[in-house]
Amino acid sequence: MKTAIGRLFIVSYTVEGTWRLLRRYGWSWQQPTRPTIERDDDAVELWKREVWPRVRAPRRRTAVGWSSRTRPVSR
Repeated sequence: MKTAIGRLFIVSYTVEGTWRLLRRYGWSWQQPTRPTIERDDDAVELWKREVWPRVRAPRRRTAVGWSSRTRPVSR
């Protein structure tokens, strides 16, 4: 949804911002009541195991030994 909004309206939202925007206009998360007939559970598991780890965003690393993202004050 985030990508579709970006392409259609040439704006950039975070994932959280996208959901806030959609909720503001009365949209909600929809989930099917029953699984689809065409679903291939083996293919889904294979994708989760092999493809998802490659495409998900890596975690940002912070400086060693420093928990804050801001720099300490130098005196």
